[in-house]
Amino acid sequence: MLNTIPMAPRLLGLAGLLPPFFLTLASLFGPLEWQWSALAIAYAYAALIFSFLGGVWWGLAASREDAPGWIYVAAVLPSLIALATYVPWILGWSWPGPSMLLLGLCIIASPLVDRRLFAAGREPAWMLTLRWILSVGLGLLTLTMAAIALVSTP
Repeated sequence: MLNTIPMAPRLLGLAGLLPPFFLTLASLFGPLEWQWSALAIAYAYAALIFSFLGGVWWGLAASREDAPGWIYVAAVLPSLIALATYVPWILGWSWPGPSMLLLGLCIIASPLVDRRLFAAGREPAWMLTLRWILSVGLGLLTLTMAAIALVSTP
């Protein structure tokens, strides 16, 4: 399955799972003083990557003039959702646990957009495969960090 993905996107994509992986380890096994920083950085990373996905979808849509409007709508949603997950923090509500929970679930679901893009002939098969692997990986790591945040913050 991984053999069908070109080397550069495969290696760079998988390397992109290293920051949340090490942040999760730091949060679980590092000194207690590291936990808040690890949670905040993992949250920011998940929000950035989710927004990045929207940019990828926008680029795929913009590469052809016959792109249906739904692709552009799908492309702006990740940034809007990521931005909305800052609201609890700004208002002083429980954060980052609930925000990371929403981001993790959205990241895991995001390849459904890629599946539609692939079906419409706008995305290569290898990208769809890579997107599932990376989204499930980042989504599960983000959900793990959400659980840590929900258990450890008042």
